[in-house]
Amino acid sequence: MRPTAEAVRVQMMKLLAADLEGARVADLFAGTGALGLEAVSRGAKYVDFVEFRPSSLHALKANIAALRVSTKCRVYKKDALPFADMLTPDRYDIAFVDPPYESRMLDRLIERWQRAPWSRVLVAEHLKTHVLPKGAKIHVLEDTSISVYRAPIIVPEVAPVSDTLVSPILPPTDSPTEP
Repeated sequence: MRPTAEAVRVQMMKLLAADLEGARVADLFAGTGALGLEAVSRGAKYVDFVEFRPSSLHALKANIAALRVSTKCRVYKKDALPFADMLTPDRYDIAFVDPPYESRMLDRLIERWQRAPWSRVLVAEHLKTHVLPKGAKIHVLEDTSISVYRAPIIVPEVAPVSDTLVSPILPPTDSPTEP
């Protein structure tokens, strides 16, 4: 287990400053919850934490209680990959992904997100030598990289406007019209 360094966490929050207010957040591979708890402290509406290791769960729950934010937090004792497989599109505004460094779980999770984004923004912390799927803005801090993926904005289709002008139908009147 490797907690997110404070400098990395601070940089992530700077990158997401415009996205945090009122955000629905997922913290996958949550560990002690540092990323999700920081998001709540900066205005996120709520955070769903996903973690399965007993020692991390104990620390996570203690941190939530100590910060008195239990009404804004849910903890799922699950593995992050199967959890992500069950998510519907646009379920979250922001998802943090911080698996053990050099884990291929990160690649698989990002590929799944790219096929069906369950969040508007996906933020991954990883070793700078770990090459991830394309599409992210990458920010490097010493040996750590922060990759920020943003889901494409889908604009609803609008029906094409007809070139033919249609006259409105006027209701009949009692008075005759003059020529």
